[in-house]
Amino acid sequence: MFIIFHDFQHHTILNKSFSANILFTIFGAYMITPPSIWKRSHNHHHNNNAKLYSASIGSYPIMTKQKFYASNKKEQKIYLAIRNPLNMFFSYFTMFIFGMCVRSFLSSKKRHWDSAVVLLIHFSIAIFLWVHFGWQIWFFVFFLPFFLSHMLGAYLFYAQHNFPGAKYRPNTEWSYAAAALESSSYMKMGKLWQWFTANIGYHHIHHLNCKIPFYRLPEAMQQIPALQKATVTTLHPKDIIACLRLKVWDPELNAMVSLKI
Repeated sequence: MFIIFHDFQHHTILNKSFSANILFTIFGAYMITPPSIWKRSHNHHHNNNAKLYSASIGSYPIMTKQKFYASNKKEQKIYLAIRNPLNMFFSYFTMFIFGMCVRSFLSSKKRHWDSAVVLLIHFSIAIFLWVHFGWQIWFFVFFLPFFLSHMLGAYLFYAQHNFPGAKYRPNTEWSYAAAALESSSYMKMGKLWQWFTANIGYHHIHHLNCKIPFYRLPEAMQQIPALQKATVTTLHPKDIIACLRLKVWDPELNAMVSLKI
């Protein structure tokens, strides 16, 4: 459902539908993704994906190896904390409640007033469930589904652009098409996972043309040979570990590397 919401925000499906706009505005608020901050950050991500020297709005930050070691200890700790697996594991708190709502509201109260409304609604529902139905209902019906879905979403978003073989370019050498095909992964999944994630694994195609609806992404890959050359990752533990160990961009190796190299 979140990917369908995501396609709607790209004006890919149900464009100009009044009822869909109401539905997905409510859904975005329910999923702790206020429409104002989501549109701004995600559009920035699409227009700046894989640029080495760009603000990390809507993306995990990327430093070159040289810049990382030239940074002070505080900057290094913040950078590594954002890319830490624990940040993804607790993304319900760190990336959504704090990042999407608290930080956006504090940065611009007039522009992102809906972030405060979303938080108010979210905690009101949580308190209502706890008080009237008990902590078990709150935990299993409300908290746990949010915690797991946001954790998975945070990792999927990470692995779509942080994987062995991903390429990053200085701003002067950057191109939209190259960033889509070289810096966005094809996450190979089984049919069940493809259904649950609404084909978001075909992420290189989505970045090449976000107007292709989620249900036609497999068809696009099947029909266009150039799209079949994408770098593949999966949800296999080995591939997850390979993605998570990547920390900085090494211009000399032209690759993402861990800090042990």
